[in-house]
Amino acid sequence: MKHLIDPTDLSVEEIDGILNLALDIIDNKSKYSEACKGKKLATLFFEPSTRTRLSFEAAMMELGGNVLGFSSADSSSATKGESVGDTIRVVGCYADIIAMRHPKEGAPMLGSMVSPVPIINAGDGGHNHPTQTLTDLLTIKREKGDLNNFTIGLCGDLKFGRTVHSLIKALSRYEGIKFILISPKELKVPEYIITEVFEKNNIDYREVTTMEEVMSELDIIYMTRVQKERFFNEADYVRLKDTYILDKSKLKNAKESLTIMHPLPRVNEISTELDDDPRAAYFRQALNGKYVRMALILTLLGVNVNEG
Repeated sequence: MKHLIDPTDLSVEEIDGILNLALDIIDNKSKYSEACKGKKLATLFFEPSTRTRLSFEAAMMELGGNVLGFSSADSSSATKGESVGDTIRVVGCYADIIAMRHPKEGAPMLGSMVSPVPIINAGDGGHNHPTQTLTDLLTIKREKGDLNNFTIGLCGDLKFGRTVHSLIKALSRYEGIKFILISPKELKVPEYIITEVFEKNNIDYREVTTMEEVMSELDIIYMTRVQKERFFNEADYVRLKDTYILDKSKLKNAKESLTIMHPLPRVNEISTELDDDPRAAYFRQALNGKYVRMALILTLLGVNVNEG
């Protein structure tokens, strides 16, 4: 039985297999419409979510399966003091696969140690968000045609942004990727990412404080919001929340082939005036999330529609 807790739980070959399966689902939706008939996905979201939870549910429904679960800790037995481990053991009696989001880093890993069914980490604190990473990789593959040889700018909250941490880990295993890290000094990428990913693997990276100085170099810009829920200090949040706002003026030196990505939800870090720009890929990115989660569910359940 395989779980997905960290993006590096999957080899490059396994990731490529999931992405190729997602592409086949996009091209042949009817072939997969009953692939998970009789199967149940439990969505255990101890922290609020819109896109991730609904895309998991839509993914399972489009595979012909069913969904059960809860959308906040307040509606679970966690309010009575039940441990994560006990919750997972019990829900594993009712479902075939579990998607779990939790505010505490490491909670899905703890759950996977006792779970009788596959667990998918749907986000744990500021740590990892591997299905968003798969979504991002599928988006890059569809927009650029390849996962090698490009320059990506990661902009905004690089300290608490779990989507950024997961994407860096995943892209570090492909060839010819150049990373430009755009953030205020207070929200720089954690030191462990610098030492354990970039320096350890001799990966080309640099840190800057403005997007304008590097915009002309970028093939992809990945915007992130400054996350109020990760701050202990309201004053620090207010001071930093509007540091980076991508608008038409910031794109005047950008490539025509630039791809603009954002894991969403957006607050105001991308102006709505860019929503109709063909380079804006963030809503296509959200749709890709459904397809890649369909492929992941099939993979972890060991369902192969080409057999039998």
